[in-house]
Amino acid sequence: MIRIENSIRVMAGIVALLVTAPPSAVAQEKKHAAAAIEKKHAAPTQVLKGAVAGKPHRLILQVNSNEPAMMNLALNNATNVVQYYKDLGENVKIDVVTFGPGLHMLRDDTSPVKARIKAISESTPSISFEACSNTRENMSRAESKEIPLISEAKNVKSGVVRVMELQEQGWTYVKP
Repeated sequence: MIRIENSIRVMAGIVALLVTAPPSAVAQEKKHAAAAIEKKHAAPTQVLKGAVAGKPHRLILQVNSNEPAMMNLALNNATNVVQYYKDLGENVKIDVVTFGPGLHMLRDDTSPVKARIKAISESTPSISFEACSNTRENMSRAESKEIPLISEAKNVKSGVVRVMELQEQGWTYVKP
């Protein structure tokens, strides 16, 4: 509504100039009015494009389920996002953070997706895998044994805290 009112005011000014001003002033004013309208309508798009283009792409994928379908969904999301930004010529960093039952994704003895994680890690270093040490310690006590992780996994003290801290740093959070 404001844009329409502003455009009407500009047009009214041009009409007033047509009636009272010499032809050269009218032509100059038309140019200025057209440029102002174009700038006003283009500015938000330009600002938006600039802000998005300059912003780093960083994604957290949370896995807290021991369901192979959920683990594969997270891996699909990760590889699809990497491919999307690769096609645009842009970089992205993805952290897959596991905790609770989702730690099974990174357990060497129980992971249904460890071969896929190995392949992804070898081809796509921008995707990292993080295992919650709190969950690992609790599983170790419950199972009375050391919990082995796949070599691609990095330990973080707390998966939930890791997700929270990355979000505080501006990362985008997705739970598949």
